[in-house]
Amino acid sequence: MRTMERSRRVAIGVGGIVVLVAAVDAYVVVTVLVTMVGDLGVPVNHIERASLVVTSFLLGYVAGMPLLGLLSDRFGRRVMLQACLVGFAAGSAVTALAGSLPVLIAGRGLQGVAGGALLPITMALAGDLWEERRRPAVLGGVGAVQELGSVLGPLYGAGVAALVGWRGIFWINIPIALLAMAAVHWTVPGGRPAARARIDVAGGVLLAAGLGLLVAGLYNPDPHRSALPAWGVPCIAAGAVVIGCFAGWEMRARTRLLDLHGVRRGGLFAALGVSLLSGAALMTTLVDVQLIAQTLFGRNAAGGALLLARFLVPLAAAAVIGGLLARRFTERWVVAGGMLLAAAGYAHVAGWPVHAQHLRYDLGLFVLSRVDADLALAGLGLGLVIAPLSAVALRSVPALQHGIASAAIVVARMMGMLIGVAALSAWGFHRFQSLTAHLVTPLPIGMSRTEFARRLAAYVAAVKAALHTEYSDIFWATAALCVVAALLALAIGGRAAPSAGSAADLVEAGAAPGRAGPAPG
Repeated sequence: MRTMERSRRVAIGVGGIVVLVAAVDAYVVVTVLVTMVGDLGVPVNHIERASLVVTSFLLGYVAGMPLLGLLSDRFGRRVMLQACLVGFAAGSAVTALAGSLPVLIAGRGLQGVAGGALLPITMALAGDLWEERRRPAVLGGVGAVQELGSVLGPLYGAGVAALVGWRGIFWINIPIALLAMAAVHWTVPGGRPAARARIDVAGGVLLAAGLGLLVAGLYNPDPHRSALPAWGVPCIAAGAVVIGCFAGWEMRARTRLLDLHGVRRGGLFAALGVSLLSGAALMTTLVDVQLIAQTLFGRNAAGGALLLARFLVPLAAAAVIGGLLARRFTERWVVAGGMLLAAAGYAHVAGWPVHAQHLRYDLGLFVLSRVDADLALAGLGLGLVIAPLSAVALRSVPALQHGIASAAIVVARMMGMLIGVAALSAWGFHRFQSLTAHLVTPLPIGMSRTEFARRLAAYVAAVKAALHTEYSDIFWATAALCVVAALLALAIGGRAAPSAGSAADLVEAGAAPGRAGPAPG
């Protein structure tokens, strides 16, 4: 008995490691994005051309998660974990070798598809190995590893890039993936699950196509004239129609990505909405704080990562605190309070002057950096909602659907990250281009060195002022999203009385942040 327990703990531990590898890579580029695209010839004042480096991974991650996760029900956990690790290594190689922006985007997309599937397969493995009573705690542990990726990813990326360059980040993935494949082979049980589930291919394709059309409509490689490209409105409309078709299909299909039979839909849908909006706020912060550090504060990638740590460390700490609060208070108020704290933090960030890094809050006994305090406030707010949202999802569905409900929370967050950063970036880039359209780059021809230096300094100051206005507007919009999320949290409702035998599950669900995974196979 002890040998069996040890074996399955080792197996799920290896699964957790591969989940962490993929989760880290989801966020690893945010601290080195400027350096990456600069090496490929994209100037910082046209950073909008590189937005697909971020969104391609997220789109692949969301698209790959449900379908490849369900394929493991048919072909087995070990086989699909190894296949996804092969795909992840291949995507890493393409990214590391990229000599142009389209190749870089393609490599990141392949990484996303393969990496997105590692999470649900590992969570399905937990369903295979543990009985229903103990399963939520295991789901929570692996889900917490997924959340850890958002903290470690930016810091890991900056650290490795400082030592071996940004391409080294992706070369290192290859031996890691090979070692993980060997570990999976020796620890994860072979064979196929006893119950082979049908795969909702149509639902997965519709979801991926709808999200892809939305991203395509929001991507504008030339934002001088408008926030959207010429094809923007038709693509966004088509994406909305396809997403609507996906919703209609899920209501009528016999095999569904998310089965809502027996689900208390009001609270679950509210939790999904808050998760989506919080995901948009999270990815906007990860991308734009790094850009602020490098374009306004004059820091390098490592300095930007250290600045971002002021947001990420409080977020991780608050994820634990939110789980504890969810045990004592109604999740509705923890989530609403967290989103209002985040909104206050983002409002303060939106109000930063250009020289904000030199400002301090004088609290009498303590003097705090304004930048550090504002980022910490936003991180605390977003972190508080992670565990309560997972708890709401778990108590909204029957025990047999805990995995798929947890997966829905993660997918909603990733969808928010994908659509939110695309939308805010499209508008922000257009705003920057409109603010700088009248500027003319000075050239040292026909003027003295003194005059050229004066004009160059004025030009740089004008560009910084335009960037400052762009970032300010983006964070005001982010604060507004958090207010909307706080209002939406009020629809979550109170905690229902637990049914017999489920109280332990609910307590564990409230304590563990970041649950995720598909329905057990």
